[in-house]
Amino acid sequence: MMSDTTTKTDIKEFQLHEKDTGSADVQIALLTERINHLTEHMGANKKDFSSRRGLLKLVATRRKLLDYLKEENEERYLKCLKVLNLRR
Repeated sequence: MMSDTTTKTDIKEFQLHEKDTGSADVQIALLTERINHLTEHMGANKKDFSSRRGLLKLVATRRKLLDYLKEENEERYLKCLKVLNLRR
C-alpha cells in the first residue's frame, strides 16, 4: 500500500491552504498514487479481475476530476499534469 510519508508529501504539494484535504488537486494526487500502486499489482496478478475493475473506476474518477479542474482553473490543471507526470 501507499507509504504514509509519500501521501503527506503529495497532499502538501497540492493543498490550496493548510487544512485542505478535499480539493480536486489533492484528490487527483491521491488517486494517482493509488492507481500507480494498483498498476504494479496488476502486472504481477494478471487474473485479478476485481482489482482490474477497481483500477478502471479509479482512472475514471481521476479523469472526471481532471476535466472539472480544467474547466474551473486551467493553471492548477496544468500544474497537476506536470507534477504528476500525466499525459493528456
